[in-house]
Amino acid sequence: MIRLWRHAGVGRGVTVWQALSFAAGWLVLVLALDSPIAAVSEILFSIHMTQHTLLMLVAAPLLVFGHPLTVSQWAVRHGFHRPVSRGLTRRDTERSTSFRPLLSRLLRWPTRWPRVVTAPLTVFLIHLAALWLWHLPALYQAALRYESVHALEHLCFVGAATLFWWGMIHGRYGRMGYGVAVLYVFLTAIHSAALGALLATSSSVWYSDYARAAVDAHVDALADQQLAGLIMWIPAGVTFIVLGLALFAAWLGESARRVALGSTDGITYRP
Repeated sequence: MIRLWRHAGVGRGVTVWQALSFAAGWLVLVLALDSPIAAVSEILFSIHMTQHTLLMLVAAPLLVFGHPLTVSQWAVRHGFHRPVSRGLTRRDTERSTSFRPLLSRLLRWPTRWPRVVTAPLTVFLIHLAALWLWHLPALYQAALRYESVHALEHLCFVGAATLFWWGMIHGRYGRMGYGVAVLYVFLTAIHSAALGALLATSSSVWYSDYARAAVDAHVDALADQQLAGLIMWIPAGVTFIVLGLALFAAWLGESARRVALGSTDGITYRP
């Protein structure tokens, strides 16, 4: 970022607010993974759920709002970043029906896969799979028992959430794609709230490791699980709604701006 601002000027390319957002995202990551929250999360399921909420609904969007791709392009050698950044940020406008050799298509694939991976439906499904699969008892308890699996779980959560918010905010269609993004954000809010509701209303403890830890800590394991479910259900759901409404407002603003520009063009260039 310093290198970028040295060439373009402070606030150019990446605004000060974007830089602060990116820094805040890293601070939240440190808070979630290297603080008393991480230690207590091994005993209380509700604290572990708080940790996951911080990773997926606070740190990930803050990192994405910081537009890290723009800065990363200045951190690599000139020319190396162009295929990837072009695939992530530019709409594919080539619509040729002519025959293309198989080898040519294979060579072009590395520049196209980012557009496929960051498509709204793709990131929605990746986020859904990461959230639900890692809450299956077998996988969740493996994460509690083995540090390597636990690290993989957090990597999947942060990666899936970052990819999700990148696809929603910096998708191939820019702000005009926010209308579709709003739909997927609200669908994600629904399915994550459903998982939280299942945890909150369950009459039995899902994870035996937390049941044993609760006995040692003199805590009601079922009440702790219900609290964890409520955290995923209500605060996380509200966060999704707020972010979805922000995308909706940005979409309306962009639509109004384009209509105004169209009207202005029509007045200015009338024959």
